[in-house]
Amino acid sequence: MKKAFDDQLVSPCDAVPELGRSLTKWKPFSANYAPSTTDRMTTLSDANADVSACAVAWAGEVLHLLPDHALWWPAGRVLFIADLHLGKAATYRALGQPVPSGTTRENLRRLDALITQHRPAQLVFLGDFLHGPLVQQASLLGPLHAWRTSHAAVAMTLVRGNHDDRAGDPPATLAIEVVDEPHCIGPFACCHIPQPHASHFVLAGHVHPVCHLSGRGRDSMRMPCFVGDEGGAILPAFGEFTGGHRIERQAGRKLYGVGGGRVWALPPVSGSQRRS
Repeated sequence: MKKAFDDQLVSPCDAVPELGRSLTKWKPFSANYAPSTTDRMTTLSDANADVSACAVAWAGEVLHLLPDHALWWPAGRVLFIADLHLGKAATYRALGQPVPSGTTRENLRRLDALITQHRPAQLVFLGDFLHGPLVQQASLLGPLHAWRTSHAAVAMTLVRGNHDDRAGDPPATLAIEVVDEPHCIGPFACCHIPQPHASHFVLAGHVHPVCHLSGRGRDSMRMPCFVGDEGGAILPAFGEFTGGHRIERQAGRKLYGVGGGRVWALPPVSGSQRRS
């Protein structure tokens, strides 16, 4: 069945991304968005780039879709992360739910690896940094402070998301700038919830997007994905303990599946296809 699934994937980033209609259930991204150059695929040229990443050109800038659910902008030296949800598993355990421990430690380890590889000047969290108010305790904040100290040279910004509103801002001692959406950096409007912007290309999270692949018979699988749509993009959730919302393939929308340590561009939807 692997071949049947592979037929639905193209080699990493060998297709032209067409940014089209907006995601259902959310307002469309701005139809007035006009990039300075035509959106196109490009080869990985950054010295720190991973060959398993997928390079796209959005808003006239080259960005790398990373297999660890992050977005890297080499020209700006900015790493974008969405939906970290630190402390989510601990919150569920406090409510009596039998969920595994260690997810916060694993999330911070993955962030360590990304920072070591790409050496960003800035790390931007696109909302939902902390999961809820129960995580504002020493058991989580202790390791988080140690992690932040180890990356003191990296500027960090949190664009508040809906869970951040409930959890409260991170302690000031973490030295993370906290802002409301939209927060503009270069040609990008950093948001948590996908929304239109009159002049900037939107980078957002919140949705936890996943795509669906079908094989022969009734075989099927889901995988996290990046979503490219008109005037904006949605990142997959970074957090270890997060669910996913299925995104349907539509004409004009581009999905980039994440699996097997790679990022893959899914082929465009044909006129006869209605679901991914």
